[in-house]
Amino acid sequence: MSSVGLQPGEQVHSRPTPPSALSGVRPYALSFFLIVLSIALYYPVKGHPFVNYDDNVYVTENLHVQSGLTWETVSWAFVSYDAGNWHPITWLSHALDFQMYDQDPAGHHQTSMLLHALNAVLLFWVLWRATGYAGRSFVVAALFAVHPINVESVVWVSERKTVLSMMFFLLALGAYRWYVSKPQISRYAIVAVLFALGLMAKAQIITFPCVLLLWDYWPLRRMTIGKTPASDSSFSQKSIRVLVAEKLPLFGIAAASAVMTMKAQRASGAVLSLASSPLAVRLSNAIVSYVKYIEKALWPTRLAPMYPHPGDSLRAWQVYGGLLILLAITIFVVERRSRRYLLVGWLWFLGTMVPMIGLVQVGRQAMADRYAYLPLLGIFIMVCWGVADYAQERHLPAASLPAVSCVVILAMAIMAHRQIGYWADNVSLWTHTIEVTAPNYVAQDDLGGALMTENRLEEAIGHFREAATIHPVDPISNFNIGFYEQRHGDLQNAIEQYKKAIILTTSPSLKIQALNNMGLAYRDLGNADKARECFEAAKKMQGP
Repeated sequence: MSSVGLQPGEQVHSRPTPPSALSGVRPYALSFFLIVLSIALYYPVKGHPFVNYDDNVYVTENLHVQSGLTWETVSWAFVSYDAGNWHPITWLSHALDFQMYDQDPAGHHQTSMLLHALNAVLLFWVLWRATGYAGRSFVVAALFAVHPINVESVVWVSERKTVLSMMFFLLALGAYRWYVSKPQISRYAIVAVLFALGLMAKAQIITFPCVLLLWDYWPLRRMTIGKTPASDSSFSQKSIRVLVAEKLPLFGIAAASAVMTMKAQRASGAVLSLASSPLAVRLSNAIVSYVKYIEKALWPTRLAPMYPHPGDSLRAWQVYGGLLILLAITIFVVERRSRRYLLVGWLWFLGTMVPMIGLVQVGRQAMADRYAYLPLLGIFIMVCWGVADYAQERHLPAASLPAVSCVVILAMAIMAHRQIGYWADNVSLWTHTIEVTAPNYVAQDDLGGALMTENRLEEAIGHFREAATIHPVDPISNFNIGFYEQRHGDLQNAIEQYKKAIILTTSPSLKIQALNNMGLAYRDLGNADKARECFEAAKKMQGP
């Protein structure tokens, strides 16, 4: 067999039956099964409440969203930097849900559940049409549908932006193959529009142009390697330089999105300063987090909505050990470059994770399950294609691979069902989070808040005090300790706690609450001047 267009050491692998020759019934049946699988797994979320972690910002206390799809809401959505993001499509999605379901969380959860099911089907069709492998594509999509690490993105209403942006990403990726089959400006424009809509849902898909370059290498095989074209592609061959130039308009859209995202995050104060987050700390955390994401992809346990950032506490052996693992995998996939899916899957994982890996530290987390929604597709592709090739080369019984796939998918679904259960109420969610991530002052604050909502103040105060012990400069715990002291008559101590909260917080609403409460404490102490001073300061912050 000719080796034209191959790198040294690369082998030609025969391609599967083209998609057009496959049975028309099978892919539709597999798609239907993916929908049933996704909905059956996530159906319990219809009985879950909103979470006391950003859901107030996105839905329950957002007056713009609660106005529904009005012209004023649309105008606000396209100029708002609320929640530290510029994502107008996400805001409009929430507004539409509120217009249909009002404050009933069941409807909001239902929309996210259906979007996730749609994403699983889109993923299957995009992979199948690009590779011709229906079985392998189905297993990747099924793993995506039931993997426990994706639970957070689906059951947390505030993460609508993740499932929504993924939908546009997959539509754009599918449209790209359509464009490649017959390059036209109109078809390219559709790819660009879908990409832009995805960015306006969440900027996590900003690496899409780079993903397309990987897609050109495999499975489309339209990238010329060396001086001669590949011999097994049905698409016209182009050099890397030409393919990069082809993506320039998309890179321009990505750059514009990056500017808007950074403006939004800086406006909200989410980007940490270099002094509080040095480069060495960020690089160390990024290396260790990459390895942890792989670990959670293969063994998804101890999952939580908030993993505290380790700061400078990581040991040298953890960082260098993580780096060795990443280098070893990289060498492995490069040496097996005849299996192009390995290199593409690995670079997909590494590359699409870059915007969320913490090189620019945004927020207080070391990593997040929601950040893996897109990147882990690369790991799933590597595993599914690699295992299938291994079974084929070893001439394993035909039934062995489907049997193993079913067992793995069932095991993941059982673990995901258990993870979904932790989100059934706020107390359960944050109790579990503390169990698997302690010490975690954010989880302590949110568990305290959940208990306060249930009028369990005496239980809540212990968690606020623990949060303040873990992180003394935490404004939320200091505020709530002040509230507790005020309720119990220790007004002077309450005032001191409120003063701490006002100094420490960047939240205008928390400052206003603290000033008003402090004014009431001064009034009860008989200090009318101080009380009036606090009330006037709070009123001034509220504006006209």
